[in-house]
Amino acid sequence: MNYFRKRTLPVFLFIAFLFSCAANEQAVSTTEVKKWEEQAARVTIIRDDFGVPHVYGKSDADAVFGLLYAQCEDDFNRVERNYLWAIGRLAEVEGKEMLYSDLRAKLYMTKEEAIQNYNKSPEWLKALCNAYADGINYYLHTHPEVKPKLLTRFEPWMPMYFTEGSIGGDIESVSTERIKAFYENRKSLGYNNYGTGLVHPAILEEPKGSNGFTISGKHTASGNAMLLINPHTSFFFRGEVHAVSEEGLNAYGAVTWGQFFVYQGFNDKLGWMHTSAYADVIDEFEETIVEENGKLYYKYGSELRPVISSEITLAYKDGGEVKQKTFTTYRTHHGPITHQNGDKWVATALMWKPVEALTQSYIRTKQTNLKEFNEMMKMRTNSSNATVYADADGNIAYYHGNFYPKRDTSFDYSKPVDGSNPKTDWNGLHPLEETIRVINPPNGWIQNCNSTPFTSAGEYSPKKEDYPAYMAPAPENFRGIHAVRLLKKAENLTLDKLIELAYDPYLPGFELLIPGLVKAYDKQKPSDPKLKAAIEVMRNWDYAVSKESVAMSLAHFYATNLTKNGSAPKDLNLIQRFEYYTNVAPEKERLEIFSQTIAQLENDFGKWNTPWGEINRFQRINGAIKQPFNDNLPSLPIGMASGNWGALASFGATSYNTKRLYGTSGNSFVAVVEFGDKVKAKTLLAGGQSGDPNSPHFDDQAQRYADVKFKDVAYYREDVEKRAQATYHPGEGSK
Repeated sequence: MNYFRKRTLPVFLFIAFLFSCAANEQAVSTTEVKKWEEQAARVTIIRDDFGVPHVYGKSDADAVFGLLYAQCEDDFNRVERNYLWAIGRLAEVEGKEMLYSDLRAKLYMTKEEAIQNYNKSPEWLKALCNAYADGINYYLHTHPEVKPKLLTRFEPWMPMYFTEGSIGGDIESVSTERIKAFYENRKSLGYNNYGTGLVHPAILEEPKGSNGFTISGKHTASGNAMLLINPHTSFFFRGEVHAVSEEGLNAYGAVTWGQFFVYQGFNDKLGWMHTSAYADVIDEFEETIVEENGKLYYKYGSELRPVISSEITLAYKDGGEVKQKTFTTYRTHHGPITHQNGDKWVATALMWKPVEALTQSYIRTKQTNLKEFNEMMKMRTNSSNATVYADADGNIAYYHGNFYPKRDTSFDYSKPVDGSNPKTDWNGLHPLEETIRVINPPNGWIQNCNSTPFTSAGEYSPKKEDYPAYMAPAPENFRGIHAVRLLKKAENLTLDKLIELAYDPYLPGFELLIPGLVKAYDKQKPSDPKLKAAIEVMRNWDYAVSKESVAMSLAHFYATNLTKNGSAPKDLNLIQRFEYYTNVAPEKERLEIFSQTIAQLENDFGKWNTPWGEINRFQRINGAIKQPFNDNLPSLPIGMASGNWGALASFGATSYNTKRLYGTSGNSFVAVVEFGDKVKAKTLLAGGQSGDPNSPHFDDQAQRYADVKFKDVAYYREDVEKRAQATYHPGEGSK
């Protein structure tokens, strides 16, 4: 069977084809330009003293037009890349290594299907999609100096691919490595150890998730509810924006580049914060394939159903050429075939309701109270996330996920199930009332740090036995332990005190790990004076991270080396591993790895007692998505640590052919919000609002980030105008 065919276009023909397409796409009619200019006249963009765009429009569509225009001003590079990834055309720019990311996108929705979804959308949503495309296209029209890598024209169907804005969303949990193995050479790679829900980060990979705290007025100085918005994403993954219309839109917060809704943020009545729930919302169905008379079928109960096949042709850059591959792809009623386990083809089922999901993501920003928010959540298309909530009425709430297919609990959906057995099929969705929720618990606080919901509200948390296992398979983590301890003691909070709480430097992971090291030394009593000196540093450490801490330097590399090279069984999670190294691992092993850590620090930094701030750095060199980190260029010391160790303020740093560690993920956009008669908020953004190194807002928040110095949000128009640095209509330039 011909599973794929390779095609190569002659270089000169392909270049001519590209220029022809670009010329056609960029040839904009006078009528279209006039329409854009009329809409731009209904939009005002006010840039404040940190470059945050406050976009005001007559209608929601006008605000969306201006919002996308402003995003392109700040970082068109990231806007374009997000859509290259989402619509499955990234390999045309970045090469063959992204080919199977593109195929994954097309397995779940082709361009034609995206257009169909756009066409069936309600008129109000079509208007927003049109405004999204027009805002970007007007930016390109008025900025001919900007040269897109590929997308010279954006289309209103494109948002159908990109409906929620999560980092680590559902589709990213589908392994491109396994797609490649199946569609290239029919190789079986098996399934991951974490089941078939959203994939947890590997051990020592910086957690991709978030912290969300919501606190009732009983614990605040003002008596008003408060919300912590603390996503842990790649740096510069989202911008900070404010979108306002005369149709009731007034949303402030973080927007994933290229989207037309605030993903994590607040309006004047309520706020929402998404965390990764790691609920099992993705399932794998092993299909029994039968070939008869040259046609493929799959078993389903007593019948044979035809396998649906189609051809998908993808282009990819290969050196100086652009090549094509045509894949014959397959799907069953469970979903597309994504890989193979032994002799079974595997279909991966996940939520794919683009219109409904995009609708929920947008209308969430316009809700005004808990009742309305609950009604919105009944759409049940917020599939990859939990949601932490607070409002001006004093309510606090938590939704551990939103989309839950009903399953037969006699089957273990953490592993692939038999697709030939109809009993394994999804049987509709759990209504909102059956999902894991916490509403106004008596303790007055709720937290989620990507761990179990069964500790989310202390003693008032949901009970594990009341829910199917697939709703909450995630274990506790060190950040969750840390959050609960702090919130139990939190009283008389202000926004500044909430920031202090969110940046508490204590690291509970090392509270568990380090005593086992000290105990091993005391029992073995080695004579090495350098080892003795380092152990004394650890013995006297308070387990708090700071730029000045030598113990933090030793602890970070000791824990990293233990986890990478130690003898703990590989199936243990990080808490279990730390317990093993404290209580079970041979004392000799602990001391040997700690001695190796001392030598590593001496080799890399000249001395073992190097303060953490000399090692752990923030650096933003240029606008590239992957920074070319360099020890010889300026950088800032950072007194934060990895979320793996229990740091609430997460700073995921590693080396990049460098000695120093450079942060690339963790605290990015952070906000604290208080709701009352008027909303009050403070925010902080890693680096700055702009991706342009020539902009004053490229790194104007970098030192503030290092110093944990939040800025006050200008939310109300009179406050925005007081801090205005530029006021203009799209197309005029930032005057």
